[in-house]
Amino acid sequence: MRDRFDRVIDYARLSITDRCNLRCVYCMPEEGVAKLDHGEVLSFDEIVRVAESLARLGVTRLKVTGGEPLVRKGAADLVRMLKSIDGIASVTLTTNGILLPSFAPALRDAGLDGVNISLDTLDPERYRRLTRLGSVDEALRGLEAALAHFDSVKINCVPMDGVLDIAPIASLARDRNVHVRFIELMPMGEGAIFTPVKRDDVSAALESAFGPLTPCPPPRGNGPARYSSLPGFTGRVGFIDTADHTICSSCNRVRLTADGVLKTCLHMDRGVSLRSLLREHDGTGLDDAVAEAIQNKPAHHQFALRNVAGSELRRMSEIGG
Repeated sequence: MRDRFDRVIDYARLSITDRCNLRCVYCMPEEGVAKLDHGEVLSFDEIVRVAESLARLGVTRLKVTGGEPLVRKGAADLVRMLKSIDGIASVTLTTNGILLPSFAPALRDAGLDGVNISLDTLDPERYRRLTRLGSVDEALRGLEAALAHFDSVKINCVPMDGVLDIAPIASLARDRNVHVRFIELMPMGEGAIFTPVKRDDVSAALESAFGPLTPCPPPRGNGPARYSSLPGFTGRVGFIDTADHTICSSCNRVRLTADGVLKTCLHMDRGVSLRSLLREHDGTGLDDAVAEAIQNKPAHHQFALRNVAGSELRRMSEIGG
């Protein structure tokens, strides 16, 4: 399906829980956030019905997200259900990796096509400080489990302390078939109090450590990252500059929150609640509601403006990232 700006919308991120086993500083406060009641969260059957509607409108690729999606019981069962939808070519999952050693075999058997692992530092003390609850050793065990079970593995790194962690994280792609993407911090929710690390600084740190960056085609995937190769590296490095170098003109995605809101822009609060359609109207009008929301997708975010009308006020954990 094309929106009113002639962008092809073929990718959806499906948040299946607002809960997480970490408390990353740019995502939620240390004490966590008020959890959705069980009845507020879409059931797997309801998520599948929305995914079927999206597929009928041209979405071919799905990403299962959270919170941390693996804290929801039966995540592999949902993957199997999503993979069975006519028109869906790819189902992937984003995770902090902590639970992957236990769940990777079941996810592979369910047909999961790939995994993205959030990992911002390899320094144990800094990892603990950034995540508040986590262990980098557990996350790295999750990375090895992903590499053992999936052909497509990517690392998402949000640089937080200048350029301290950029070269060590990138080095994970030197001898592994993994692609490392550096994502500019989004100035919303808890992340608004931090200063983003710019792409030019990331590139300079990489070239200083490893040699020249050479632009190259992207690996298989859904996102807007622009990729480069580094001398002697097995994997590639990618850049997603959300705020400064706008990617909105080619945005191909929508997001479903755990409580059933179809969001058409991460930064803006536009969207439509589908939960009542699913529960009170037995899905009547679902395709029309989804199509109308996509047609009203904003032209671009407004991260450069503060307190703009219509800005998203919820935290990343509540949205689904």
